[in-house]
Amino acid sequence: MSDSSLQIDAYTSAEIAERVRDGGVTKARLGSLDLTALAVLAGAFIGLGAAFATLATTGATMGFGPTRVLGGVAFSLGLILVVVAGAELFTGNNLVAMAWASRLITTRQLLRNWTLAFLGNFVGALVTALLVFATGTWVAGERAVGLTALRIAAAKCELGFLDALARGILCNALVCLAVWLCQSGRSTTDKILSVLWPITAFVALGFEHSIANMYFIPLGWLLRSDAELVAAAGAAGIPLESVSAAGFLANLVPVTLGNIVGGTLLVAGVYWVVHLRRGV
Repeated sequence: MSDSSLQIDAYTSAEIAERVRDGGVTKARLGSLDLTALAVLAGAFIGLGAAFATLATTGATMGFGPTRVLGGVAFSLGLILVVVAGAELFTGNNLVAMAWASRLITTRQLLRNWTLAFLGNFVGALVTALLVFATGTWVAGERAVGLTALRIAAAKCELGFLDALARGILCNALVCLAVWLCQSGRSTTDKILSVLWPITAFVALGFEHSIANMYFIPLGWLLRSDAELVAAAGAAGIPLESVSAAGFLANLVPVTLGNIVGGTLLVAGVYWVVHLRRGV
């Protein structure tokens, strides 16, 4: 048995940088069909995490902060599925910028990866929202689950541009740090624990994830078709007018831009400067 097979210590930050850089080259060179299929899976995985978080926070009586933390723990399912099962998530793939900065891939390859991942994620998240709506499970708890979903969608659509942008920046800094920490581990347990706290933090703090919002807002839009739920939302003071195609776009644009800045500059950029710039 070789010495390397006996290693149990986490990879160092410098080693992680090399692993992320080299992994970015592999991601950038994936075939279009493989990349798109894995991106659809990632969108579906994030949607499932979002659905779980919606259920987990419905009717919770622990208080505002603890309830948000509970939702974050449940939402972590999404990225756990992405990193352990294997899928291509646009926000995590912002780290591919390290391979680009090292001149191992072209700008065209970088943008191709991001574009196909983003579109595939959208398809996966949207299909998951349609399936969750079709199951009718949102009527659980006398439509309490559906009301929680509507409240989440409305809150996102009501955000101003700068608020959404800033929340998107901080969100993907944490998401990319979760992916970064996963590269330090050598086991499935390491990866799960690496994901748990950064993702719980971004959800609990109310930051914005573009791919999650591809599930949350379309589901809210679909739920507006239920008259009883709409009446309950009105009684609860939930502003449903903004839960629309225009509201979705108004949220998605600044959140996506913020996610790119947070992942590419605050994580990939900083670690590239610290660990990899001397090799270029």
